[in-house]
Amino acid sequence: MFLLIILWFVFFAGSFGITGFIFLSMRKAVSRPWRINVDDDYKPKISIIVPTYNESAVIAFKLQNLNKLEYPKELTQIIVVDSRSEDQTVNVVDSFIKEESGVNLRIIRDSERRGKSAALNNALKQCEGDVIIVSDADCFWPSGILRESLPFLADPSVGAISGPKLLLNPDQSWVTASEEKYMESHNRIKLGESKINSTVFFEGGFSAYKKGVIDAFDPYNTGADDAGTVMKVLEKNLRAILVPQAHFFTTFPVTWEAKVGIKARRGNQLVRVFMKYAGLLAQRRIANSKRVILQNILLYLLTPFMFVLLLVVTAYFLLMFPYLVLAFLLLLVPQVRRSFFEVIQSYIVLLLSIVSVAFGKRTLVWGKPPDRNLATEEMLHNRMLI
Repeated sequence: MFLLIILWFVFFAGSFGITGFIFLSMRKAVSRPWRINVDDDYKPKISIIVPTYNESAVIAFKLQNLNKLEYPKELTQIIVVDSRSEDQTVNVVDSFIKEESGVNLRIIRDSERRGKSAALNNALKQCEGDVIIVSDADCFWPSGILRESLPFLADPSVGAISGPKLLLNPDQSWVTASEEKYMESHNRIKLGESKINSTVFFEGGFSAYKKGVIDAFDPYNTGADDAGTVMKVLEKNLRAILVPQAHFFTTFPVTWEAKVGIKARRGNQLVRVFMKYAGLLAQRRIANSKRVILQNILLYLLTPFMFVLLLVVTAYFLLMFPYLVLAFLLLLVPQVRRSFFEVIQSYIVLLLSIVSVAFGKRTLVWGKPPDRNLATEEMLHNRMLI
């Protein structure tokens, strides 16, 4: 019995302990000053890539949003790269090009649907800007995002920047409410990592790279165009940071099934990413950000297994001492219960992702749940995004 108690504490420390320590240490790191020279006069020529696949519900909003940016039109190139959409996406873009002749916008049609990274690499060949920016079609920027965030790229040590994701529909269901809480913690951790040196993966809503830093998106073929590309930035001894001023807005599915689908796909990608990071560290190909990389390797590759072992030992104790079940339930007040459920869900999804990667499952061709595009004109007007 004593040995089981010791094992329970070991497994608890290896799952919730590691997660809690990372969260608390990154929250403390957020208060650190930036070690970056920010130049407010930095205005490079930019190329914005918008990958699309069946985005007719939102692409018009997206183009209106980009047209509202407070950045010189003569320094802005916009490329929509479409991966064989089966709806009216291409027609909507073509109509916008005809109506807004003053916008430097073009559309590229892929000959076949090969996945998001392949589409981005196709568009990269046509980019004229000194900074390459990627944004998903269902993500929307405040008009001043470029003016406020690009100055961070003026520092020679910074190779790429991203921004925190905020939800347009946080109150639409319990699923979106829980996702908003998760994103608050997630964004805080990435900001803490950035203050230390670099974060290790970006969000698809806004990611900007100096052109000379990347030759291709997701060069290691992990299936994650954002996280997979950041690896190359770090490998070149440059920083990849989250800039709070680069925040963007998007919607999130309202159903639990759709949420799990998104998390599972992302989990599969991140498992591949951190397996590759582990290999790069072993080969000594990354000199900086080792602490951040190591803590993410522990978080994504170790803690799911420790959590399963914790569940096994906990289940044994609950069977042996049923009164512990009542005490456990009493501790789960609504707020704690929701957080507890989110943590369990995340561990299970990560474990299944590790198993799927072990069996060779890949997620290179991206898709969307039926309720993914929930942005409305009213939502966007209320935020002054269009």
